[in-house]
Amino acid sequence: MKSIQSLPERVDVAIVGGGIIGVSTAYALSRAGVSVAVFEKSTIACEQSSRNWGWVRSLMRDLPEIPLALLANRLWDEIQGQTDVGFRHSGILYLARTPAELDDYRRWLDTARPLGVDAVMLDRTQVSEHLPNARESWIGGLYSRSDGVAEPALATQGIAGLARRHGAHVREHCAARGLSMRGGGAWAVHTEHGSIQADAVLVAGGAWSRLFCGNLGVSLPQLKVRASVLSTPPVNPPLDIAVNGRDFTCRPRADGGYTVSQFNASYTDIVPDSFRLFRHFLPAWVKSSGLVKLRFGRAFFRELRVKRRFGPDGVTPFEQRRVLDPGPSRAAARSSLKKLAQVFPAFETAPVREMWGGYIDVTPDALPIISPVAGHVGLYVATGFSGHGFGIGPAVGEVAAKMVLNQEPEIDLAPFRLSRF
Repeated sequence: MKSIQSLPERVDVAIVGGGIIGVSTAYALSRAGVSVAVFEKSTIACEQSSRNWGWVRSLMRDLPEIPLALLANRLWDEIQGQTDVGFRHSGILYLARTPAELDDYRRWLDTARPLGVDAVMLDRTQVSEHLPNARESWIGGLYSRSDGVAEPALATQGIAGLARRHGAHVREHCAARGLSMRGGGAWAVHTEHGSIQADAVLVAGGAWSRLFCGNLGVSLPQLKVRASVLSTPPVNPPLDIAVNGRDFTCRPRADGGYTVSQFNASYTDIVPDSFRLFRHFLPAWVKSSGLVKLRFGRAFFRELRVKRRFGPDGVTPFEQRRVLDPGPSRAAARSSLKKLAQVFPAFETAPVREMWGGYIDVTPDALPIISPVAGHVGLYVATGFSGHGFGIGPAVGEVAAKMVLNQEPEIDLAPFRLSRF
């Protein structure tokens, strides 16, 4: 067991979860002079915050997320100026093979342009100019030069370091077991290494948030989706921008290699919560049209054994399984590389350097929950980012910090309220 530093007796804000949302909020709060403590059951960014694609995009986001994406693009520049998180404006290009796909992009741009997105439609010739080494001739695409990429393995750790620099307490290997209300309206945050008091608590536990909130009697409609990703070494000629070809995605890495995946390489394990939340998620499953596949297996029985109610004095599920580390779907990940190589011949001989899986926290409408919890004064959640959280993480940290301080965020959070479900 790693040694644990003593806990402060009290902080203004306690944050449950050391992913990019939790540490970005801690960074924003600590810069504002607010005392804050982050509790992570394992290590910073041990789950999806270090396993995602690494895209920082505004393109094709749901309209309520666009202001967050635009703010995040500016904040990533500021963060990169202080610590290396691998951020750069590589540009992102969504490709179209069919007129229907092109129409989808055009409709999105018509609604998103008034919000200030930096995006343009490209014709066949313009796409070829961006991708001179592509074997396929695309009929057009949607392009943003200001969108970019960052390195998941660096980013959350780097932001956590900035938060510490401003005085935040960031505790790893310190699971938050639960909460209770103390006199005077303060929360007691019970961890495996003791308890502290906080005026406000933000639950930013990613795929664990539903279980943590459920123990408090709070219903949080959220399921897990398993994604599979791989990386390759550098190729020649290189691909300098991030591209989405619908059946493959590829983005350049800071080490010269590439991160490769595809949208339909994701699986949802059928678990007990699938039945509990059936009415919430059925429309999304129907609408997904095969983008997310359902699978029944050992995960059902493993989660059936997980305790849903637990106290602060014994070992909790957060300590029994500190890291969600699902294996990747190797067939799906390799399929994405094969499809990429069909378009870009430089990848035909590229070996797979690494392959991994991760659990994405998903809501029924694929929008995050950034919200106070009704009936629990001083309790807030920021979760359910549905695979969109890494790129907007710094911006969510800014608005979540204002939310927990009862200040007015510069971005409308109404679409993200928990009460919409």
